[in-house]
Amino acid sequence: MMNLEGLEMIAVLVVVVVFVKVLEQFGLLESGYDDSIEDELELSAVRHRPEALEQLEAQTRFSRKELQILYRGFKNECPSGVVNEDTFKEIYAQFFPQGDASTYAHFLFNAFDTDHNGSVSFEDFVMGLSILLRGSVQEKLNWAFNLYDINKDGYITKEEMLDIIKSIYDMMGKCTYPILKEETPRQHVEIFFQKMDKNRDGVVTIDEFIDCCQNDENIMRSMQLFENVI
Repeated sequence: MMNLEGLEMIAVLVVVVVFVKVLEQFGLLESGYDDSIEDELELSAVRHRPEALEQLEAQTRFSRKELQILYRGFKNECPSGVVNEDTFKEIYAQFFPQGDASTYAHFLFNAFDTDHNGSVSFEDFVMGLSILLRGSVQEKLNWAFNLYDINKDGYITKEEMLDIIKSIYDMMGKCTYPILKEETPRQHVEIFFQKMDKNRDGVVTIDEFIDCCQNDENIMRSMQLFENVI
């Protein structure tokens, strides 16, 4: 059973937990690196060619060897070089068989699909992963805000927050404690929205979101748990 107290404000934690599981599935968290890994990425077999290693090194917090390992795992799972939304849903369904992860996977896919072209490339994947695993607190919170800001207008409304939280509860299914009542998500939204909406104008700005999260000790402590998983 999983206690969701406090998780409502920072869905990015759910993202990180599951991506750690995905990395384990890819075989990317095994101890030590394979010295036989090629010096350069094997790009010829895939349709979508990632940017040069040097550029990805500069844009992320991963080393050259880490990028090679990440790409090998990505290529093994996604031979075409891109991930579509259905694949995201299939991945999350594996880890949350007790619930329905499809809606949350949809929101998460849109957060990773930064150019909104309907697919997540290796670059999209590794840029997001770099933020989630090794980004600063500000970067992680910016990423989380973007996840909650469903229509990307720069504000989080109660309905947007409710949609995200309901999707988390749907995904967790029977693994939550205590067992959720139908009205629980909306009640939690009201509580957390009041904490974040400082000026009571009915929307949460990124500054309000970041300020509220940074003043929550549990959130700050939780965001440091996955910084060295690879």
